[in-house]
Amino acid sequence: MKPHAFEYRRVEKVSEALQWLREDGENARILAGGQSLVILLNMRLAQPARLLDISRCAELNYLRQEKGMLCIGASTTQAQLQYWPDLPRTVPLLAEAIPFISHYQIRNRGTVVGSIAHADPSAELPLCLATLCGRVVLRSHKKSRVLDAAQFQQGMLTTAKETDELLTEVRFPVAGEGHGYAFDEFALRRGDFAIVACAVDVGPEKVRLGIGGVADKPMVVEWERRDSASFGQKLNDLAWQLDAQDDQHASAAYRRHLVRELGQSTIDTALSRCAKKED
Repeated sequence: MKPHAFEYRRVEKVSEALQWLREDGENARILAGGQSLVILLNMRLAQPARLLDISRCAELNYLRQEKGMLCIGASTTQAQLQYWPDLPRTVPLLAEAIPFISHYQIRNRGTVVGSIAHADPSAELPLCLATLCGRVVLRSHKKSRVLDAAQFQQGMLTTAKETDELLTEVRFPVAGEGHGYAFDEFALRRGDFAIVACAVDVGPEKVRLGIGGVADKPMVVEWERRDSASFGQKLNDLAWQLDAQDDQHASAAYRRHLVRELGQSTIDTALSRCAKKED
């Protein structure tokens, strides 16, 4: 199947994109890497009148640290982030999660911000953003606003972005002193969508656990680290609270099992890494 006819516009400056979104935001879509959007176009699940291509907008291609955050521009690819030398030290959770994202060819074109904007509940980057309490930056012709990850992703493929807004940047908190991080997921094949994914941030007092692939968006819980003996029961309770559903990939019962087992092993890994830093 081929996409519905549309007008293609290459964006050279952010101001151009904001002006075009102001004029025709409801009928326009942003193209960055295109790894999700092109599929929707070909299936005619999306039929925009205009496609605004930001992939070559140099203004949006950057990785920089500011005020304890790693700031990533909207045209920065996942491969650029993966091979940035400072990533394992700056945001180790991302360094561990990115190799799980599909395959190298996809990461070479797909953008970090594009994955966040697409808001797939099984995707690794939205899960990491939610677990780390990251933020997104939205700009329109008249304002700029910053939202927490929990405010931004509202459900499956649904976000708080308005039709005249451009998601220009995502911000991941840099690694905290004395924190340990871990990421793991289970998929039918390496590179497939995760049936269950787990991201963990262990601090001196708290354990934050993010679960992807079960509910309609990443779900994050926070527990006291001193309660580690009861994490098994907490994971069992969480597995039932997520309201897993049967589908062609896995049963609800199997997803609950993975939440318990994968959740515990990922927490244990993060705790062990945190303990090594404390020694």
